[in-house]
Amino acid sequence: MTGDHASVRIEPWSDGDRPLLERLLADPAMMVHLGGPESRERIAKRQAEYRQPGSRQYRIVDPDTGESAGWVGYWRREWQGREVFEIGWSVVPEFQGRGLARAAAALVIALAGAEGEPRYMHAYPSVDNGPSNAICRRLGFQLGGAVDLEYPPGTPMRCNDWRLDLAAADLRTENKTRLSS
Repeated sequence: MTGDHASVRIEPWSDGDRPLLERLLADPAMMVHLGGPESRERIAKRQAEYRQPGSRQYRIVDPDTGESAGWVGYWRREWQGREVFEIGWSVVPEFQGRGLARAAAALVIALAGAEGEPRYMHAYPSVDNGPSNAICRRLGFQLGGAVDLEYPPGTPMRCNDWRLDLAAADLRTENKTRLSS
């Protein structure tokens, strides 16, 4: 399934998801817009953080095969003097182009909106990352402009600052899109 018809399931991150995290973060091609591949030590630290209850980090599950297709998550951060949510996602190459990242992001946007605060969610894809910028646009984020960030810390990165007002967002998801507990 492609485009608006993609269905997806997300599941809380678990102990068994480290191989997926390694595929997403240790591959230079997957990390081309994010400062390059992460070290095994950094991946191990992320795995420990992601698998904690309430981490807001999820495995994207392909609806057709049940295979792990990627990651989506959100977290709190300080931005321009206020607390906001930040969202991120990544899908392994063989599942890209099917709308899974957009559908999974829509699910976590609904979860974030249900929390009530903070009111705004931001995404900061590289200005050169066409697919992630397109996802932001399709999800209703408003482009605030390009900003300079560091990711990983110490590595300059030119990003687009996309903002979504969770209080005003249409947080309904497709009936085929769901969260597994």
